[in-house]
Amino acid sequence: MPDHIIFEKKNSYAVITLDRAEKFNSFIRPMAFEMQKRLDECRQDDEIRAILLRANGKAFCAGQDLKEAADENNGIELEAILSEHYNPIIRKIREIEKPVVCAVNGVAAGAGANIALACDIVLAAKSASFIQAFSKIGLIPDSGGTWILPRLIGIQKAGALMMTGEAVIAEEAERIGMIYKVIPDGELIGEAEKLTILLSNMPTKGLGLTKRALNLSMYNSLDQQLDHEWRLQSEAGSSSDYKEGVQAFLEKRKPEFKGK
Repeated sequence: MPDHIIFEKKNSYAVITLDRAEKFNSFIRPMAFEMQKRLDECRQDDEIRAILLRANGKAFCAGQDLKEAADENNGIELEAILSEHYNPIIRKIREIEKPVVCAVNGVAAGAGANIALACDIVLAAKSASFIQAFSKIGLIPDSGGTWILPRLIGIQKAGALMMTGEAVIAEEAERIGMIYKVIPDGELIGEAEKLTILLSNMPTKGLGLTKRALNLSMYNSLDQQLDHEWRLQSEAGSSSDYKEGVQAFLEKRKPEFKGK
């Protein structure tokens, strides 16, 4: 049975491609486990310094394959789909201390939308849209949606989108701060790869610590966050990347960062 995930390692970065286009890249159990496996590989491989998540076909991801979820003969309960499929994917994306870029080429619905929004930088094709589709079948937003989306766009707007299931087109998503940038359809993948390459050649040790700081900021008071910044800056300041960056600045040359 195909895994429906294409994994490519390209020099200093990796590309994870959702490849179940005939089903709008909706997730089934083997696909979810393969996604987790590939994220673990990216975390463990020091040569991979940035990650691009993208999809084949017309849609980015329609979320869970409802046929699998509704099949009483497959033995997969809804609770297991969350605890074993999506929650680990979201945790791995947020905990990897490497930049994760997401290129949303079409509709991102349900868990598919929230997987995209869990990434560090989200680019979307002009024709893309984001839908919190859960209310249409009597469920609540999952895959971190109730945590991530209010922090991006505010609780009032997030609640309305979750309850109505209204689609948000890419340009509106950029305007309200849901995503980073809208790209013309034909240029999306090229621009996403360009950004991923740029990030992979930056001081990724510091970028990873920045990601850790942002994660911590979701829970901390200002005083607590200032203390964390002090600790993380101390760690960044002892890195080889910091030493190389300063030396290159003084020598007026282009730095060669190693992510260490």
